[in-house]
Amino acid sequence: MTLRARLTAAFLAVVLGPVLLGAIFVGTTVTAVNRSRALERLDLAATAVRTSIGALCEQLRIVAENVALAAPLDSQVTVARRAVSAGHASAVHVADAAGLPVFTTPEAPPSPWADCAGQVTAWAGPSRYAALSVRVEVEDEAGLAVGAVTVARTLDDAFVRRLADASGAGVTLLGGADGREPADLALSTVDSDATAAVVTAAGPLVGQQVGQTKDARYVRRDGPVPGQPLPLVLSLPHPAPGPLYLLLLAIVGLAALAAVAGAWWLARSTTKPLADLAHAVDLVAGGDLATRVPVRNRDEVGRLAEAFNRMTRETQAYVQALTASRDQLRGHVAVLGDTLSGTHDLDRILRVLLRTALAATGARAGAVLLEDPAGGAYVGHCIEGLTRWRDEPGALRVAVGAGLLGQVAAAGEARRGVVSPEDLSPDEPRGSTYVIVPFSGGLLALYDRLGQDEFDDSDLVTLRTFASQAAVAVDNVRVHEEAQRLSLTDPLTGLWNYRYLRESVRREVERAHRFGRTLSVLALDLDRFKEVNDSYGHGAGDAVLAEFARRIRAEIREVDLAFRQGGEEFVALLPETDADGAVVLAQRLGAVVRATPITVSPDLVVPVTVSIGIAVFPDHGGAGPQVLQAADDALYAAKAAGRDTYRVALTPSPVAVGRGGGESLTLHAPRQSRGG
Repeated sequence: MTLRARLTAAFLAVVLGPVLLGAIFVGTTVTAVNRSRALERLDLAATAVRTSIGALCEQLRIVAENVALAAPLDSQVTVARRAVSAGHASAVHVADAAGLPVFTTPEAPPSPWADCAGQVTAWAGPSRYAALSVRVEVEDEAGLAVGAVTVARTLDDAFVRRLADASGAGVTLLGGADGREPADLALSTVDSDATAAVVTAAGPLVGQQVGQTKDARYVRRDGPVPGQPLPLVLSLPHPAPGPLYLLLLAIVGLAALAAVAGAWWLARSTTKPLADLAHAVDLVAGGDLATRVPVRNRDEVGRLAEAFNRMTRETQAYVQALTASRDQLRGHVAVLGDTLSGTHDLDRILRVLLRTALAATGARAGAVLLEDPAGGAYVGHCIEGLTRWRDEPGALRVAVGAGLLGQVAAAGEARRGVVSPEDLSPDEPRGSTYVIVPFSGGLLALYDRLGQDEFDDSDLVTLRTFASQAAVAVDNVRVHEEAQRLSLTDPLTGLWNYRYLRESVRREVERAHRFGRTLSVLALDLDRFKEVNDSYGHGAGDAVLAEFARRIRAEIREVDLAFRQGGEEFVALLPETDADGAVVLAQRLGAVVRATPITVSPDLVVPVTVSIGIAVFPDHGGAGPQVLQAADDALYAAKAAGRDTYRVALTPSPVAVGRGGGESLTLHAPRQSRGG
């Protein structure tokens, strides 16, 4: 064998062999990593689905408990209808102690209903759960069960889509508990062919086993189990071959070409350039991309060395760019994660989301718009790069169906492309290219990708990810705000509770002191309220308290605050109001309560009156607790004066007070038991 043949064989064996083996190893590793990531995504999706169903069950439980606590039946019916009309539930069913139906809201979903807290039972046919429900026992004052309230939420396509959006995976609600039902009985976020394949593949799965459909779709069952009663199947498509595969093929092809060329030139070159080249190849294979081959002449080996050097330079620059981009993206994702987990400031969360989306896609400008609670329009909440609305984001307002933003909001489907002026509404941002993605309750829009003609499909996928994060952030903030509101309000009357009273008094006193203003405090107590409870029952007493709270809200200003301190005791804070203004309000409240008895039911009308104590900051105290105590002392004096009247707290000089229409008295009464 000639030297050329031996060198060629040796070169091909040394270079091509490791490259091919490395390509096979990398391809196998990438496939295994993709599968591992898919399984991790299925685990995360299952956790997200259970969290979403748990949150829905908790919401239904709260509705059921509110209906149960609203006894008697008329009040329960009212609360049930309000819950359904407000969208907190799809149906409410009230049964008596024997389990017989007493009331069911209209348009209730058909049976069967999946019970959030129920045990998994045998399935009675190939039907599908129509609703998710929570059942709460209704007990009397002795703790005996007198009935039950069941609240349900319809399981429809929208519900399944919400689970899919929350989990990031395909979700299929099976037609029964055993998972062998026909695909046409299932609700699914994947197409009909994929649904049939998913149902078939999920049939034999148990526990956390993962199956695979014929089209390489990963499948995993989730439930039914206690706490998650729905027979769900989560599925993910097999990851498509990414750029790494193409890069691998390109490297293999280049390596093959380089090997053949090297073998050809090897016979006509000296051993030194070949040795240098072989050494450089070894260094590059070890990860040292800064290696360069010395070019000693301009012959074929020299040109090969130049080509090798050029390739390593470009590869090194590409790797450095990828590393910098990866580090930058990691930084943005870290900031985003810290923001989402560390704050409930919606504006800050949306601002970080938008800036991260801009950095990830290379867009020049963007905006996050949220749906107006009044409906019919979307309003800008966070804007970057749009000068016209940068200082006043709320001025960006787009009607549903108007312009690009309005069309995306109306259709609920993402769009990208080149901006056409005739497609824009007069109040819509201008740009050359755009990508707009809707999410639950809002829109995420980016404009003018820097250095590119227009946004591509990868940008659309990236923006969908950020849009889903925005949806989760908005939902979390709203849930947090609602939970905070519930923790500070009285559930019976809807007024602020005692906890918020202490905070508000401190805040309003500090504000009044800072600006040199007055603050009036009214302490209100329903007269002989214990007799109402004793004579007509606590249900009637609750109705009286609720109506009294409504009358207080109707008489005070928007800047005033009303609180239920406990029992039949209420407090009103009147910022920038002196004693004369407080007296006018006390007279008006006393007249309103006295003039119109409270109708508890068609057969029961309860006449009530109210006693009121008035104190003013800074006249009657220099701190919040002192002013509250002064108002409470004045209330005791009003009780001692015969009730159905008001008194102003003692000052260094006697204070004239009145009864109802303005009868004048001087307050010198000692403190005594209030006694209703």
